[in-house]
Amino acid sequence: MATILRKWSYQYQWLYDAIAQLSALAVGGEARFRQLALKDLNIDNNTQILDLCCGAGQTTQFLIKYSNQVTGLDASPLALERAKKRVPQANYVEGLAEELPFSEASFDLVQTSVALHEMKPEQLNQILQEIYRVLKPQGMFACIDLHQPHNPIFVPGLSLFMTLFETETAWQFVKTNVPEKLSAIGFKNCQQTLYAGGSLQVVQAQK
Repeated sequence: MATILRKWSYQYQWLYDAIAQLSALAVGGEARFRQLALKDLNIDNNTQILDLCCGAGQTTQFLIKYSNQVTGLDASPLALERAKKRVPQANYVEGLAEELPFSEASFDLVQTSVALHEMKPEQLNQILQEIYRVLKPQGMFACIDLHQPHNPIFVPGLSLFMTLFETETAWQFVKTNVPEKLSAIGFKNCQQTLYAGGSLQVVQAQK
């Protein structure tokens, strides 16, 4: 069970940002961390991108460097206000990830950064199905999130982080085979790349 630090990390943006920057050191810093899921993807100025569960725009600020058509979605009005101040160039929509307020085939790319591990299993299934729905044919889904480490050196660090800042959903998520779930929905070319001793995963899949 997470401690009060989890609540504080969402209440105080400076604390969340400090935690994110510290955690990202394992892959070379936050700028690289926020763009790992985009590696080898074809993105241009007209690519319609959905930054799913965008939070305060931590990844949105990098997405706008790739495309002029970026939409951030989050369920938190406070997070969206922070995102608008951080990245005013993007569009923002308040809504639930499991009930996306977009029509079918709206986006070329849907990406999410360290958000899926906060979802209950049934929510996760609904979200992945919604992602598939709003993607255009041949569109891409890309995410970076937690994963069960294969290098034992990274196990204590991830366990401490999840104990302090996460809930039971994170413990469930790291045992989940995300590519398998995506394939079952209908995604193809599902690829998973592990970083930081396996404690982070990047998953890319095509509709």
